[in-house]
Amino acid sequence: MDFFSLIQTRHSIRSFQKRSIEEEKIKALLNAINSAPSAGNIQAYEVYLVTAQDKRDILARAAWMQEFIATAPIVLAFCTHSALSEEKYGKRGAQLYAVQDATIACTYAMLAAVELGLSSVWVGAFNDEAVKTVLDTAEGLQPVALLPIGYADESPSITSRRPIGEIIHHLKP
Repeated sequence: MDFFSLIQTRHSIRSFQKRSIEEEKIKALLNAINSAPSAGNIQAYEVYLVTAQDKRDILARAAWMQEFIATAPIVLAFCTHSALSEEKYGKRGAQLYAVQDATIACTYAMLAAVELGLSSVWVGAFNDEAVKTVLDTAEGLQPVALLPIGYADESPSITSRRPIGEIIHHLKP
């Protein structure tokens, strides 16, 4: 699929088939994440691949009862590792670049999923401490996004977008 078709095809999916994801597709997703650009090529993030049903159930509860999270066969949890970025870039690296690194990696996974015939939905609403507990994160890691991934069990309609003229500000010479 060409890139522009891919981004037009991507939709947030909250209903997944009861079907596992093939290992080669999971590996392709993980490779896409690892290919994401990052500030200074530091990759100031960690990603947790959650396949255990009990852990996905807890993540759904930690995400304010967004039960669809538990129905996806995998959930990728993206966490900042701000200390890595802080070493090179100081406070701005810790507070911003690490978040950017993690969210770019999540975007790569989301788009790779579409290319692989999978679907996902970005989840940012959750209790940080509960997510950290279920993931058993290392000290200093901060969850910023959950990405449930699976085969779609719905076909949502296309949602409207803001007009380009409202979001783009062209500074002319």
